[in-house]
Amino acid sequence: MCGIIGINSNKPVSATIINSLKKLEYRGYDSAGLATLYNGLINEVKSEGRVENLEKNSLVQSMEGTIGIGHVRWATHGLPNSINAHPHSSQNVSVVHNGIIENSTILKKFLIGKGHKFKSQTDTEVIVHLITENLKTENIVNSIQKTLKSLHGSFALGIIFKDQPDLIVGARRGSPLAVGYGPNENYLGSDSYALKSMTNKITYLNDGEFCIIKKDHVEFFSEEGTKINKKVLELSSTEEKYDKGDYKHFMAKEIEEQPNTIRNGINEYIDMSNKDINIYNFPWKSNEITSITLIGCGTAYHSCLMAKYWFEEITSLDVNIDIASEFRYRKNRFKKDTLYVFVSQSGETADTYAALDLCKQSGVKTCAVVNVVESSIARDSEFVLPIHCGTEIGVASTKAFLGQILILYILALKLALLRKDIEKTHFDKKIDDLKNLPKLVEQTLLIDNKIQTISNTFNEAKGSMFLGRGFSYPIALEGALKLKELSYIHAEGYPAGEMKHGPLALIEEGMPVVVLAPRDNYYKKTISNMQEVIARGAKVLLITNKSKDEVISENIWEKIEVESTNEDLLPFLLTIPLQKLAYYSALKKGYDIDKPRNLAKSVTVE
Repeated sequence: MCGIIGINSNKPVSATIINSLKKLEYRGYDSAGLATLYNGLINEVKSEGRVENLEKNSLVQSMEGTIGIGHVRWATHGLPNSINAHPHSSQNVSVVHNGIIENSTILKKFLIGKGHKFKSQTDTEVIVHLITENLKTENIVNSIQKTLKSLHGSFALGIIFKDQPDLIVGARRGSPLAVGYGPNENYLGSDSYALKSMTNKITYLNDGEFCIIKKDHVEFFSEEGTKINKKVLELSSTEEKYDKGDYKHFMAKEIEEQPNTIRNGINEYIDMSNKDINIYNFPWKSNEITSITLIGCGTAYHSCLMAKYWFEEITSLDVNIDIASEFRYRKNRFKKDTLYVFVSQSGETADTYAALDLCKQSGVKTCAVVNVVESSIARDSEFVLPIHCGTEIGVASTKAFLGQILILYILALKLALLRKDIEKTHFDKKIDDLKNLPKLVEQTLLIDNKIQTISNTFNEAKGSMFLGRGFSYPIALEGALKLKELSYIHAEGYPAGEMKHGPLALIEEGMPVVVLAPRDNYYKKTISNMQEVIARGAKVLLITNKSKDEVISENIWEKIEVESTNEDLLPFLLTIPLQKLAYYSALKKGYDIDKPRNLAKSVTVE
């Protein structure tokens, strides 16, 4: 989940590298570092913690050099300290790395036998010494090729050499890497987001490829070391400006932007005047798809679970969901009539991409639901449905979640219509309800004061439970995840009807329990389950929707009522109080809301 940047220029690069690392910090913020080449020497500066710590280092201010590499780290091997921070350097070579070298222990033992001495606990350092060893007998291209063949696992690499003052080597296997082109300078970066401030001309490396970046040109090589030609893609020339504005945190802003997320998705895909869904260039006929498999990780997996209920309710398709990290290791029976849908905010999630790659090898239908249209998952899928929520900076996803479930709901409606699984009048009613959804989300956002008060109880608790049934169950899971991510409070999302089968043992006096009980087909059953936890001493926060009917229960601690709409759309509204609960709990604890400990926005390692 680390981020890398490389710049080969005719002017000093350290300040530009620092600025690029700030953009990459969503990938990791355990440590940061940079190395430049100047007067035949590799100059290296590293710092524990955020990029701002590195920027304040007096050595950075005086660093010279027109060629350099930089890194932000999310720790895998070795403690998150300055010793284990990247770059890792020998006298001759400096390397930055995103990924995991699975055979690092074996390689380290071999290199120690050759007289190499290691300074860090990282797997990355073996790459430095392996290149150094291979350079004794090989030229640059051959030494890189030989080194890459020796590495098992995943990597994106940026490499500079003491004796090569005009080149950076980039290499990729399993982790994303891009090359950017500028006037009298060229760039290497983990993704287009880091490069977009410098260029809109990008080339993406494919698995196994490596490149040599000089100031005036770039050479690309296959895994076998053969020169290859690569396409240059032109991205939007305008870099998106995104700041917190008047908000204290990006997450607070992104929660409040959710009406626009819904509005953008509706405007992009729904023709209100003709009561139709515009999903253009859909490459398959409806009779070619008899089942759908939805695949994601974390919040994206919760989106898939939410969509499963919709697809089962609206369509006659067989529906499966899978956690991406498990999917690729099972003996899957791929079917040509199954549509495999991959959900990822960043479009770079390593496990999800690996699952996609497995599907591509099997020749089945693939579709991506992503926020970043230039991402690896988007590029390698047959069909892409962007969620159009704009940049999301907060590590804990909010608006992207609503964007994902909206697009998946629209896809379910479209397939239902094409397959004649839904009557046109029923379809038209659902489209009308969608039209009102942005306003309902806006109204539901007006709950801050009550949520702030409620969050005090959660902060004082050792743990909490989030319960739901049917459409509400995935939202319970997402609510628990948000509280864990931001407040570091143990939280468990659970089907309300399953409490009797073990989890009820966790309930003790005063334990806060969130019960999602909208007035749907599950309402009375969920209320009964709620009464069971109240009887064991739980403090229940009931989240339901507005109704003339009274709640069929007693002894409820607190109640929040969201706006009312059809059952399909209630999950959008139920999500919002849970996002705010997690936010205010973390705020009162004084935690870093946008960058919670041990996490990163884009999970690019397995």
